[in-house]
Amino acid sequence: MSDLADHLRVTYLVAADPAHVEARAEALLLEQAVELPREAVRDPWVREHILGIVEDIEPAGPGRFRVTIAHPAATTAGDPAQLLNVLFGNSSLQPDVVLADVALPASAAARLGGPRFGLDAWRALTGAHGRPLLATALKPMGLPPERIAGLCATFARAGLDVIKDDHGLADHPFCPFAARVAACLDAVARAADATGREALYVPNLVGTPDAVRRQLDLARRLGARAVMVAPMLLGLPFLAELAASAGVPILAHPSFAGVLRAEEPALLGTLFRHFGADAVIFPHHGGRFAYSRATCLALADALRGARPGVRAALPVPAGGIALERVAAVLGDYGSDAMLLIGGSLYLAGDALLDRTRDLVDQVAALARAAA
Repeated sequence: MSDLADHLRVTYLVAADPAHVEARAEALLLEQAVELPREAVRDPWVREHILGIVEDIEPAGPGRFRVTIAHPAATTAGDPAQLLNVLFGNSSLQPDVVLADVALPASAAARLGGPRFGLDAWRALTGAHGRPLLATALKPMGLPPERIAGLCATFARAGLDVIKDDHGLADHPFCPFAARVAACLDAVARAADATGREALYVPNLVGTPDAVRRQLDLARRLGARAVMVAPMLLGLPFLAELAASAGVPILAHPSFAGVLRAEEPALLGTLFRHFGADAVIFPHHGGRFAYSRATCLALADALRGARPGVRAALPVPAGGIALERVAAVLGDYGSDAMLLIGGSLYLAGDALLDRTRDLVDQVAALARAAA
């Protein structure tokens, strides 16, 4: 067996009969490596350097087990797509298996690179220190660039730190990407002339890899200082490639992430972070989505927790956070988070500016009280 220090450890949640769980774990190991019965693997080098081991099997409730498998890093070929293939390729097709956790060796983590900017960069770009960051999304889909920019100006004047495109805003004929980005960047700049502080506008990049690269180039030329992508729509390997060359922080959106049989902290926390997301949006419990509080806290820990050589990424709880619950949300995540609040603000209608200012003041007061 090759050096276990250079192995990736993958934990799966497996549904199995206790009498057969060891055989199921062995089958899972073989499926993700050689796709052959062990007795058919006759080459000594393959057995020594490619076949991993079932490292641990622990009960996880009636008929469920946490199975940890150690795979040699050589199986990944140092490639982001092949890494995913080893972690969960064929087994993602098996309904009794859920990806639960991933621990990469230092060699694999270094190849991916992780967040190129990380949590601290969001504070530096926004000037928000000693408190959580506040963000919103520009919506709804269907508005022309000038109306989207008008909303952007309102939020910027109210004092929000980050104003991002909604993930549904693409390069629509009724709201072209170039016109929208130019108008929104102009809006935050004009607001800064009045307030003395410039909000961070974050455009959404979506499309084919070529289209996303063109959008990134245009956004940077227009002056955008951060961008957003949905890694599961574009592909995690493309996120890794984009992070290596973007030159600006990347905010990751969870759209389409529910198609993979994976626990949320493993996918949106560990993998999004390793593949290069500087901040990650996820549904906070108690909103429109069914995530539990424990899941959300574990996800935030996966993004911020210490990992040698990997920057911390910023957790961005979202998904129907009511203004009345802001204090509780801050209690869950502390100051190293960005609250993404949309619908609760838009309900104010013509009082949008005042309602947003009230939110900014509320969070500042809560941060002072906690200090």
